[in-house]
Amino acid sequence: MKKAKSTFERIMSDPKQKKAFEKEYANFLLSELILDAMAEQDVSVRALSKASGISTSVIQNLRAMQPVNITLKTLNALLSTLGYELVARKGNHCVNLSAP
Repeated sequence: MKKAKSTFERIMSDPKQKKAFEKEYANFLLSELILDAMAEQDVSVRALSKASGISTSVIQNLRAMQPVNITLKTLNALLSTLGYELVARKGNHCVNLSAP
């Protein structure tokens, strides 16, 4: 007897739904990273905005997983302010994208 697919398996087997899931999951991960780093360092939205030069509305939208298009420069400013480096990796090759 054939085992029934789970909801997740059905979504992942449809290319359009899989792509939408992966996009939303990436937004979720970014939001969680920012929320965790801010909580860990006890940094408010206003303090992060002031230190990074990024508007409070952009930070609030990222935290709330609201649709927002940000540049690599903006992402780097937020992450570096929170102590993270932006890195591109392929296999063993790694490039640091963070500003010096």
